Amino acid sequence: MQNDKKIKKPRGIARLVAGKCIACGARCESSCPVSGILMSEAGEPSIHVEKCIGCAKCVKVCAAGALEMFYTPEELELLKQWEAQHGAVEEELDPAEKELRAKLAQYRGVWVFIEQYQGEAAKVSWELLGAGKELAAKLRVKLSALIIGHDVAHLCDESFAYGADQAIVLDESVFKDYRTKPFTDAVCHLVEKHKPEVILMGATGQGRDLAGAVATVVKTGLTADCTGLGIDDKRNLMQTRPAFGGNIMATIMCDRFRPQMATVRPHVMAMPERKDGSKGVVILEQFYLREQDVLAKVIETISDKGGKDIDIAGAEIIVSGGRGLMNKDNFALLHELAVELGGVVGASRSAVDAGWMPHSRQVGQTGKTVRPKIYIACGISGAIQHLVGMQDSDVVIAINRDPEAPIFQVATYGIVGDLFQVIPALTRRVRQMKGERGGSVPDRIAV
Repeated sequence: MQNDKKIKKPRGIARLVAGKCIACGARCESSCPVSGILMSEAGEPSIHVEKCIGCAKCVKVCAAGALEMFYTPEELELLKQWEAQHGAVEEELDPAEKELRAKLAQYRGVWVFIEQYQGEAAKVSWELLGAGKELAAKLRVKLSALIIGHDVAHLCDESFAYGADQAIVLDESVFKDYRTKPFTDAVCHLVEKHKPEVILMGATGQGRDLAGAVATVVKTGLTADCTGLGIDDKRNLMQTRPAFGGNIMATIMCDRFRPQMATVRPHVMAMPERKDGSKGVVILEQFYLREQDVLAKVIETISDKGGKDIDIAGAEIIVSGGRGLMNKDNFALLHELAVELGGVVGASRSAVDAGWMPHSRQVGQTGKTVRPKIYIACGISGAIQHLVGMQDSDVVIAINRDPEAPIFQVATYGIVGDLFQVIPALTRRVRQMKGERGGSVPDRIAV
């Protein structure tokens, strides 16, 4: 006679998967009903096996997959017998988890906010379309360009050229100039209607202002100044950014709220290839708002184009100086080299803090992120805050006395020596090569 005795399903014990914890903030600890998890000083969970009841709540709440259920060989055998007796069953979910999953499933699609000024789009918007295209491909959804303004229909074709599948357009005279309240209300209205799961904006003055306001209203998370974006196996946006003063890189996920929002600095993402003639779907939207109902008024728009200051973020050749320059007057050496190369002069934070260069020339986490063709670092040791801002340069030339300086780890070419001898020699050599070529900058600099 066959034994029909029911087998009790083994529950197992929770354990940490080495190397996967991202120190998200003790979410697993708060989910444990028996206080069986305590957080270490490093932010990783320490599981008290004698308390664990195998409910797996901590496993389910972990967005990084850093926890798993461990079964002994005997329990694994019992688990096989239990599955044979009961057949395949769906994952057990409590009502709250079911409700959350149903809510998150309503959100689909990747949006990129097209930042524009009087009809001219900011370059960072096209860079984000390139990044958004990769995210949309992994999620198997459409990439949408969100365009808000007045007389901005031409931006639809540009968005399609840079990879957008469709353009969601809100074209009204009240949106001619950017103002926080009307733009926030408009974006929140469109989010409620279309329910995107990812929204990307540039980490610019306008982008930071709008992203923070929208995230507050729709009650979701926002990660600022991201340097990397990805998608995990649960459709969560993995947002990487410097943390703790730039000393570590943290991956942040917003797995229980939608949309997932992130801002990215200009020049962090690679500019996608422009494909003119690409087609897409234009979705025209309406949002009724009267000008007299907007409290803030734009009296005059002052452009900084053509001013005395230089935007180093768009430069193709940058000669940067750090503490090794010793004083402000020695930056004249860098100016001379930059003139010969047709580039601009940048600086590290230490040089800016010392008053040797203005903040507008600072490269790094608290300055500008740059992606020049050539970046020459002179007397810069290479703190992580600085590396974050220039490590994606095509060619990095480092000049430093210290052979162990971190800057050499990202350098294409490294020169260990006295910059007060190397830079003048380099300047003379470039000047000589230009003379031999009729005054043009050589395609490749011999070092």
